[in-house]
Amino acid sequence: MRIDKYLWSVRYYKTRNMATIACKKGQVRINSLIAKPGREVYPLDKIELRKNQITYCLTVNDIPKSRVGAKLVDIYRTDTTPKEHFEAQEMLKLAKDHYRNKGEGRPTKKDRRDIDDFYDENE
Repeated sequence: MRIDKYLWSVRYYKTRNMATIACKKGQVRINSLIAKPGREVYPLDKIELRKNQITYCLTVNDIPKSRVGAKLVDIYRTDTTPKEHFEAQEMLKLAKDHYRNKGEGRPTKKDRRDIDDFYDENE
Protein backbone atom coordinates (compact mmCIF):
# COMPACT_ATOMS: atom_id res chain seq x y z
CA MET A 1 0.00 0.00 0.00
CA ARG A 2 1.22 3.53 -0.74
CA ILE A 3 2.37 5.62 2.22
CA ASP A 4 -0.14 8.41 1.55
CA LYS A 5 -3.01 5.94 1.39
CA TYR A 6 -1.78 4.20 4.56
CA LEU A 7 -1.59 7.45 6.55
CA TRP A 8 -5.08 8.37 5.36
CA SER A 9 -6.49 4.92 6.17
CA VAL A 10 -5.11 4.91 9.73
CA ARG A 11 -6.53 8.41 10.25
CA TYR A 12 -3.42 10.56 10.56
CA TYR A 13 -4.76 12.80 7.79
CA LYS A 14 -8.34 13.74 7.02
CA THR A 15 -7.92 13.40 3.26
CA ARG A 16 -5.55 11.46 1.09
CA ASN A 17 -4.55 14.68 -0.65
CA MET A 18 -3.34 16.12 2.68
CA ALA A 19 -1.22 13.00 3.21
CA THR A 20 0.23 13.34 -0.30
CA ILE A 21 1.14 16.99 0.30
CA ALA A 22 2.86 16.09 3.59
CA CYS A 23 4.93 13.45 1.79
CA LYS A 24 5.92 15.90 -0.93
CA LYS A 25 7.04 18.42 1.71
CA GLY A 26 9.32 15.81 3.28
CA GLN A 27 7.38 15.51 6.54
CA VAL A 28 7.12 11.72 6.29
CA ARG A 29 10.01 9.27 6.68
CA ILE A 30 10.02 5.50 6.34
CA ASN A 31 12.93 3.78 8.12
CA SER A 32 14.58 7.23 8.43
CA LEU A 33 14.46 7.89 4.67
CA ILE A 34 12.29 10.66 3.21
CA ALA A 35 9.29 9.03 1.53
CA LYS A 36 7.58 10.07 -1.67
CA PRO A 37 3.78 9.60 -1.76
CA GLY A 38 4.01 6.46 -3.90
CA ARG A 39 6.45 4.63 -1.63
CA GLU A 40 5.18 1.23 -0.55
CA VAL A 41 4.66 0.43 3.14
CA TYR A 42 5.22 -3.04 4.55
CA PRO A 43 4.63 -4.54 8.01
CA LEU A 44 7.33 -3.69 10.60
CA ASP A 45 8.30 -0.45 8.79
CA LYS A 46 9.07 2.48 11.10
CA ILE A 47 7.34 5.71 10.08
CA GLU A 48 8.23 9.18 11.39
CA LEU A 49 5.59 11.80 10.71
CA ARG A 50 5.83 15.53 11.45
CA LYS A 51 2.40 17.05 12.02
CA ASN A 52 1.38 20.10 14.10
CA GLN A 53 4.96 20.53 15.40
CA ILE A 54 4.93 16.99 16.82
CA THR A 55 7.03 14.17 15.41
CA TYR A 56 4.92 11.02 15.59
CA CYS A 57 6.74 7.68 15.53
CA LEU A 58 4.79 4.59 14.57
CA THR A 59 5.35 1.01 13.52
CA VAL A 60 3.26 -0.67 10.85
CA ASN A 61 1.63 -3.85 12.18
CA ASP A 62 -0.57 -4.72 9.23
CA ILE A 63 -1.93 -3.17 6.04
CA PRO A 64 -5.66 -2.26 6.04
CA LYS A 65 -7.77 -2.87 2.94
CA SER A 66 -9.32 0.61 3.17
CA ARG A 67 -9.91 3.41 5.69
CA VAL A 68 -10.64 1.96 9.13
CA GLY A 69 -12.68 3.19 12.06
CA ALA A 70 -10.99 5.06 14.88
CA LYS A 71 -11.40 2.13 17.28
CA LEU A 72 -9.66 -0.28 14.89
CA VAL A 73 -6.59 1.86 14.14
CA ASP A 74 -4.46 0.19 16.84
CA ILE A 75 -4.69 -3.13 14.99
CA TYR A 76 -2.77 -1.67 12.05
CA ARG A 77 -0.15 0.49 13.81
CA THR A 78 1.76 0.83 17.07
CA ASP A 79 2.33 4.39 18.26
CA THR A 80 5.82 4.77 19.74
CA THR A 81 5.84 8.56 20.01
CA PRO A 82 7.77 9.70 23.12
CA LYS A 83 5.75 11.64 25.69
CA GLU A 84 8.28 14.49 25.55
CA HIS A 85 6.97 15.45 22.10
CA PHE A 86 3.47 15.99 23.48
CA GLU A 87 4.77 17.84 26.54
CA ALA A 88 6.72 20.21 24.29
CA GLN A 89 3.49 20.97 22.42
CA GLU A 90 1.74 21.80 25.70
CA MET A 91 4.59 24.13 26.68
CA LEU A 92 4.27 25.94 23.34
CA LYS A 93 0.56 26.47 23.96
CA LEU A 94 1.22 27.86 27.43
CA ALA A 95 3.98 30.15 26.16
CA LYS A 96 1.63 31.71 23.61
CA ASP A 97 -1.09 32.44 26.17
CA HIS A 98 0.28 35.40 28.11
CA TYR A 99 -1.83 37.78 30.18
CA ARG A 100 -4.29 38.67 27.38
CA ASN A 101 -6.78 36.02 26.38
CA LYS A 102 -7.05 35.14 22.73
CA GLY A 103 -9.54 37.29 20.85
CA GLU A 104 -9.57 40.29 23.20
CA GLY A 105 -8.00 42.46 20.53
CA ARG A 106 -5.90 45.59 20.90
CA PRO A 107 -4.88 47.07 24.25
CA THR A 108 -7.37 49.51 25.77
CA LYS A 109 -6.44 53.03 26.82
CA LYS A 110 -6.01 51.83 30.39
CA ASP A 111 -3.72 49.00 29.24
CA ARG A 112 -1.70 51.49 27.22
CA ARG A 113 -1.31 53.84 30.22
CA ASP A 114 -0.23 50.91 32.39
CA ILE A 115 2.37 49.92 29.82
CA ASP A 116 3.68 53.49 29.61
CA ASP A 117 3.86 53.75 33.41
CA PHE A 118 5.77 50.49 33.57
CA TYR A 119 8.40 51.74 31.13
CA ASP A 120 8.64 55.13 32.87
CA GLU A 121 9.34 53.42 36.22
CA ASN A 122 12.19 51.41 34.70
CA GLU A 123 13.92 54.56 33.39
